[in-house]
Amino acid sequence: MRRSPLVRRLLVTTLPVAMVLGSVSSTAVAEPLLGRTLSTYGLPGGIDTPTAEVMPDGSLSAAISWSDFGRRANVGFQVLPGLTTVLRYSRVNGVSDYRNEDFISDRSLDLRYQILGEQGWRPAVAVGLQDFLGTGVYSGEYIVATKSVTPKVRVSAGLGWGTLAGKPRLFDDSGQGGTLNADEWFSGGAKPFGSVSWQVNDRLSLVAEYSNDTYIARRGNGVVYQQGNKDPGSKLNLGAYYRWGEAYQAGLYTIGGNTVGAQFSMVLNPRQSPYPSGLEKAPAPVRPRPAPAADPEGWSGIWSQDPSAQPAIQKALGDAMADEGQILEAMALTANRAEVRLRNQRYISQAEAIGRTARLMTRALPPSVETFVITSTAEGVPTSSVTLRRTDIERLENTQAGQIAAASVLGDAGRPAGLVYSDNVYPRFRWSLSPYLELGVFDAQDGLTYEVGGQARASYEISPGLILTGALRQRVFGNIDQRGPGIPGNRGEYYTPEEYEARPELETVDGVPRVRSDTRMYTGNSSPVIPELTLAYYAKATPNIYTRVTAGLLERAYGGVSAEVLWKPADSNLGIGAEVNRVRKRDFDQLFSFRDYEVTTGRVSVYYEVTQGFAKGFTAQLDLGKYLAGDKGATVSVTREFANGWRIGAFATKTDLSAEQFGEGSFDKGISLSIPITWATGQPTRDRASTTLRSLSRDGGARVDVLGRLYDRVRDAQDAKLYDGWGRFWR
Repeated sequence: MRRSPLVRRLLVTTLPVAMVLGSVSSTAVAEPLLGRTLSTYGLPGGIDTPTAEVMPDGSLSAAISWSDFGRRANVGFQVLPGLTTVLRYSRVNGVSDYRNEDFISDRSLDLRYQILGEQGWRPAVAVGLQDFLGTGVYSGEYIVATKSVTPKVRVSAGLGWGTLAGKPRLFDDSGQGGTLNADEWFSGGAKPFGSVSWQVNDRLSLVAEYSNDTYIARRGNGVVYQQGNKDPGSKLNLGAYYRWGEAYQAGLYTIGGNTVGAQFSMVLNPRQSPYPSGLEKAPAPVRPRPAPAADPEGWSGIWSQDPSAQPAIQKALGDAMADEGQILEAMALTANRAEVRLRNQRYISQAEAIGRTARLMTRALPPSVETFVITSTAEGVPTSSVTLRRTDIERLENTQAGQIAAASVLGDAGRPAGLVYSDNVYPRFRWSLSPYLELGVFDAQDGLTYEVGGQARASYEISPGLILTGALRQRVFGNIDQRGPGIPGNRGEYYTPEEYEARPELETVDGVPRVRSDTRMYTGNSSPVIPELTLAYYAKATPNIYTRVTAGLLERAYGGVSAEVLWKPADSNLGIGAEVNRVRKRDFDQLFSFRDYEVTTGRVSVYYEVTQGFAKGFTAQLDLGKYLAGDKGATVSVTREFANGWRIGAFATKTDLSAEQFGEGSFDKGISLSIPITWATGQPTRDRASTTLRSLSRDGGARVDVLGRLYDRVRDAQDAKLYDGWGRFWR
């Protein structure tokens, strides 16, 4: 079999080293070697050079460094115990582009995999790709080994290619970017690098490293730039880092003998909440039933023949649930069975809401009721039912949550006979007033952008599943001002808002309609705007098929009608859905007028939640369909979710638009992050802080942003998500 040059290079370099180091291992399982400091590139390492260390599994990091050579802002994520990734936005000083400002802005992506953990005499070993998806200013690859000489001293040594070998590759920031430079990996000759770190105490770390990076940038047209206008002076870099708290670290370092730099970094571990036990009040304890002789009428079930019994029981239980932040939407009650419909308004884990409701049911229901059915709802629609025996609840209260999980049955929710809705549940009006912050990051042209203002939101639940929702925003200040899209062929130049509005023909470029590249036209409004105003109807056609129809101002740029159907059994990891949208582009004032562009989009989606193996906690999603610009293609999304509600994901979309038609970036891609507020405050709430990091707003692969899509609404109370948080059942 004929191997590619890249494969041959890997076989010659990486694999023999890994085999030799692995041969000295014992049969024990090696633990990942955790890093003590982050490098200027945002990964565990020395100062500029990498190590074979990793962050704790699932950690999210941010690091900002400054020196005469430039600035780097890094966001990293420990995807798996051995796999680390970093997205970087850099200002590279001393390199000129069309702006002639003596710097360029650059985006880059790194991957590192720790192929061997430290064990006995064997060091940890990692392989990495630096700036492998972008213009290639920092492009380089490496294999590195790290060994703990003493509990406080670690030594790293490796081979680097590209920038790490002082042999920077040609970069071209005039093209589309966003494509792999795989033909250059592990090529051009390697040079060694190394570092020594000393953990002086639990706060101070000292680092010394040997680096071959010359801080030279070579443009594709042959021009060579000295970054920072002076070379490092030597190959020895020194640094000192001070840590405070569990998450924060600041440092000073030298690059060679000529440059001093500073760095601030933080690492958040989703498993290490500032309030690991939470600050919610303790639940009411289970109330054991009295002996039959002490309550013969209650045990006989004769009470169920009294027409006033259920209203009184339902009110008492509803009041008790309201004190827990829950809503008893409806109840069906017989002499030996009770089903309640639960709307969880407080707890990030649905299992905790179910557990607290089960305890309250033991206190409110007569002793003859043995079967408890707790049905979770979302937007007024039942999503799953957990069936429990009251005897098991009484018997297992002080045991591990796994035992009550084994004694429960999860199934699709039906509609029981005799279901009675609670008083004052529908109609229901809610409103809120709060500040908002919009951030734009990793834009090579604008850098960090922001907008701050006030937002009023309201919802009116007319009946089960029928919801009117709206928002009103008023900008106060920010640097995200209204601006037309870029002028084709004139990089860095933009149409004025007045020119763009006056010339409808500008809304199409080379046959591709501007569906997102004119997003800045929807910003900078001094008057109030309406981001969305919709009427949505959710329903359940069968026990495992859900539907949604939403009409109105769907998002700030589009209004119309969106219809969705989802097949998702409660006990299945698999879901299949379809969505069709008929939308029209809104006017830039974000009120009630529209522009001429109109389109029908649609997608078929497959969702799968992994519950076993190394990828446990991951959800994969594949969307196939037609996008806003009329292009057709697919979106792949992968999201990792932790039991405490943290979600971190990545997505990429490729359609039938060419890289040239798409423009800078070549295809749509980004990172999503959602952190439960309760993780940071300890107070029980379902609110989240969420954002999507997307470096560019382009027209290819663009979708309508519709609130309330079914999958995220339904899955909270279903198999994988529910049982992943089942440890909180007795909280």
